[in-house]
Amino acid sequence: MSKQFKQSFLRGTLILILAGLVTRFLGFVNRIVVARIMGEEGVGLYMMAVPTFILAITLTQLGLPVAISKLVAEAETLGDRHKIKKILVVSLAVTGVTSIIFTTGMIVLAPILSNTLLTDSRTYYPLIAISPVVPIIALSSVLRGYFQGLQNMRPAAYSQVIEQVVRIALVAVITKALLPYGVEFAAAGAMISAVLGELASLLFMLTMFKMRKQIKVRRNFFKQMKAGKSTLDDLLRIALPTTGSRLIGSLSYFVEPIVVSQSLAIAGVATALATMQYGQLTGYAIPLLLLPSFVTTSLSVSLVPAISEAAAKGQSLVIEHRLQQALRLSLVTGGLSIVILYVFATPLMELMFNTTKPAVYVQLMAPFFLLSYFQGPLQATLQALDLAKAAMINSLIGAVVKIVAIFAFASRPEFGIMGVAIAIVLGILLVTLLHFATIIKTISYTFYVKDYLKSIVTIVASGIFGGYIFTHFIIDASLLTRTLIAIMGTSILYFLLLIILKLVSKEEINRIPYVGPRLAMLIPDSKKR
Repeated sequence: MSKQFKQSFLRGTLILILAGLVTRFLGFVNRIVVARIMGEEGVGLYMMAVPTFILAITLTQLGLPVAISKLVAEAETLGDRHKIKKILVVSLAVTGVTSIIFTTGMIVLAPILSNTLLTDSRTYYPLIAISPVVPIIALSSVLRGYFQGLQNMRPAAYSQVIEQVVRIALVAVITKALLPYGVEFAAAGAMISAVLGELASLLFMLTMFKMRKQIKVRRNFFKQMKAGKSTLDDLLRIALPTTGSRLIGSLSYFVEPIVVSQSLAIAGVATALATMQYGQLTGYAIPLLLLPSFVTTSLSVSLVPAISEAAAKGQSLVIEHRLQQALRLSLVTGGLSIVILYVFATPLMELMFNTTKPAVYVQLMAPFFLLSYFQGPLQATLQALDLAKAAMINSLIGAVVKIVAIFAFASRPEFGIMGVAIAIVLGILLVTLLHFATIIKTISYTFYVKDYLKSIVTIVASGIFGGYIFTHFIIDASLLTRTLIAIMGTSILYFLLLIILKLVSKEEINRIPYVGPRLAMLIPDSKKR
């Protein structure tokens, strides 16, 4: 690909981070609108249907996006455009077939899922409404993998923004129009807006591909497909272990609402209340905790081709350097988010969703979610180093422990839905630590203990300062004003401590578009690593 479209690791990551910031903001606006229109019960119905959709997508993709990104990066390094075309042709053929199979299966099995497994027949409507999105996302994922393999992150970044803009433009209209027919139809309306958003994203990706392609996919498509057995083998060699890892996560996510509903029933919780509580946890609390993941997701996407390229060239020091960068950025951004979410959980829930009930879940889980932000970069590194099988085994262990813990805790009346939150935390901690252990066995990796201690000091000091501002200053002001001022004060102190303790380098700040060079002047020189 032309050099003008290829970005460096940090620049490509920053493009995805900025796009992720915009899409997460828009996504939260979308979630707030949906929550205020449908209420906790409607959100619960929506969230019970989502795991089935995620499972169908995982089965459809077969882990190909990561495999495409890795193989395209390697082929581009060698200048082998013929191989890149084969990768695209085979990937499109495979995802086309699997999307038809699993979309049909999703529609056929919807009555059984809703009535028997999820114990709430109303989930049938959102399940049916979301099924058309499977082939759309399948095709989009192939194109994203292609662009990411070329280390051109702009198409993926822009398509994310377009998807959210279209979704948020339609969700209020559709859900309000369908709400008079019942909360289940409103939940289905939210799913329909998601389908239309993904369709807009796909159309943009296709346009970008046609404008910038140097490969004519349709020419000799079937001939290339028939001659692509070796390419298919290469793709599946990477994709199947990757699918195994993602499939375990998706199956765990799919089984989770089933086990939760059954466990809460054993604990004596009524179906409608169980749906509402599950909506509070997974529709309000966890999305807030996952907010910083747009940074780690962006890092993960950039890491696969960057580390694959370094591994192909035998550059072991570059591999460690890239991983160090990714984990440090995850720690820095995740740390600020954890501080804000823990200290301001109650006012944030009140302002966003007009309820404070889920705040207790946020405060319980927030300190442990810091490790979850490491999972994406760690797993991406394992995949790029052909250790997807090890990542899959780690994910399997974590998923089994989580599901068993959900049943053990949630079926006891004294824990109830809080037991689900505890079980999710246990699964996150276990998988992250297993990923760390696997990487340490594979590559040379240096732990900068002082940096982690400095980060803890920064997090604790900022949290205490933010809590003090909120409880002792301008207490007569509105909740929104108090919360915003306290969060601003917390963030300013956090960034000052980052600079004072040298937790960010001039090089990293200088690469931020527009404002980076000015900010870098404020940062002392960091020692070479």
